[in-house]
Amino acid sequence: MRMLEAVLKHLNNWFVSPDGIHQGTFTIEDGSIDLSEFLLDGQLFRICGSVFNDGVYANPAETLTDETFTGAVWALSVPPALIDLVHDIEAYEASDGSKPSPYKSESFGGYSYTRATDADGAPLSWKKVFRSRLNEWRKI
Repeated sequence: MRMLEAVLKHLNNWFVSPDGIHQGTFTIEDGSIDLSEFLLDGQLFRICGSVFNDGVYANPAETLTDETFTGAVWALSVPPALIDLVHDIEAYEASDGSKPSPYKSESFGGYSYTRATDADGAPLSWKKVFRSRLNEWRKI
């Protein structure tokens, strides 16, 4: 969920569902929070205002840190196509394409390798590689 959260933050678009933002005092006990009043099973949500648990989760979340906090829980409706794109970004991040390297190009024994870089010579970040696909959902 960390990459999904990073992408939503980058897009400045949290896809808040029609149910909206629920403010109040929430209790997380035994690693979970009961949000069945306004969330469906599997629905994504964002916690804001927590000391330990700010972030994006799928309902029911069962790996939270116990606490009582006053803040907000946002019900999200992220499009499946964006979720698929996040999986593509995660795969890119897991590949060697995005990892820093001191070498822009190398060759030996008939083998040649050049790492894709931006204008500054830095490895291409997921933000640059997936810019055109992300722009559809960007909010200014």
